[in-house]
Amino acid sequence: MPLSRVRLSDVAAAVHGQGSVAVDRAVADFRRGEPIVIRDGDRAVLALAVEALTEDRLSRFVRLSGSSPSLAMTGRRAILLGLGSSEAGVVRVALSGTPTAQSLRDLVDPLAKPGVAPTVVAVTAARPTDGDSAAVALAKIARLLPAAVTAAAGLVDDRTLEDWARLEGLLVVEAGPVLSYPTDMARRLSRVGEARVPLAGAENTRIVAFRPSDGGLEHIAIIVGTPDPRQPALARIHSECFTGDLLGSLRCDCGDQLRGAIREIAEQGAGVLLYLAQEGRGIGLVNKLRAYQLQDEGFDTVDANLQLGFDADERVYAPAAEMLRQLGFSSVRLMTNNPLKVEALRHCGVDVVERVPHVFPSNDHNADYLRTKAVKSGHML
Repeated sequence: MPLSRVRLSDVAAAVHGQGSVAVDRAVADFRRGEPIVIRDGDRAVLALAVEALTEDRLSRFVRLSGSSPSLAMTGRRAILLGLGSSEAGVVRVALSGTPTAQSLRDLVDPLAKPGVAPTVVAVTAARPTDGDSAAVALAKIARLLPAAVTAAAGLVDDRTLEDWARLEGLLVVEAGPVLSYPTDMARRLSRVGEARVPLAGAENTRIVAFRPSDGGLEHIAIIVGTPDPRQPALARIHSECFTGDLLGSLRCDCGDQLRGAIREIAEQGAGVLLYLAQEGRGIGLVNKLRAYQLQDEGFDTVDANLQLGFDADERVYAPAAEMLRQLGFSSVRLMTNNPLKVEALRHCGVDVVERVPHVFPSNDHNADYLRTKAVKSGHML
């Protein structure tokens, strides 16, 4: 039965998650290519991640919604596609007829080969708190390309919507918890394990693991020596980089910064390195690899992220602030070249008393990357 024709009498029960638990389930459904219902007050949209689209999934989506889908994407991606000049965070793209799954995937993926594009009827800005904005936010949380097909449900009765969702096996999630999820999870960390781990050049080292309440990837505190919580701790906030930290990639300076920070902290006597599970400036490993491919085609590191529909930097620093709080540190001497990181940490309530430069020589593979960080991201190199 189409979503727009739902009636209270369809069934008697409902599938409805609450708060962050519902968002956790919605993330899993999005990654599997399952549609979900996102409710914003008395309105709701049916949403499905574009990256997971197949023709069968799109056909089911159309059957469930009773209408042709619209496309929710970031305003930045829409501008790059020539679909208007809206500076809105998310836009709703109305399409003519029922497009193919392939044409929709091609529209949101800058690495796709040009094909037959769907006909665009209109582009409108989505409200920051509505279902379309939440659908794009959910795709980001799921580390997918930030776009979703959506269909408006119009005005619906709470019980009617949930009855219909139960009938179709769909999860209902509120827009608010989706939109606040990254910050909420960042602030809800549990200290779950720690051990002494001697490191090369820093043998007096402990590692403490913090797990977010959604059960997701742990953030790690590497504590070198015995820093005095009454004094500003020498600290480094380091976002994980699988390619640079583990494989020694020459495309970035992450591996040098990680090992160099541990070495410098040990030489200074004590401090802490916070290793955050925010690969690729918060877009995830797969999307970082896509950004690398775009860089190989001529885009710089900032423009590659923008081409994918992401912000230049999607990271949040609330986890770092919460980890420092739980470890007993209220002030730090922050090892960074990024003044925005200093501002972000201060905004989270941490007193940054000094920015400590953290610069390493470039190589033939990362010189342009470092230059872009300085010119476009304000890094002080």
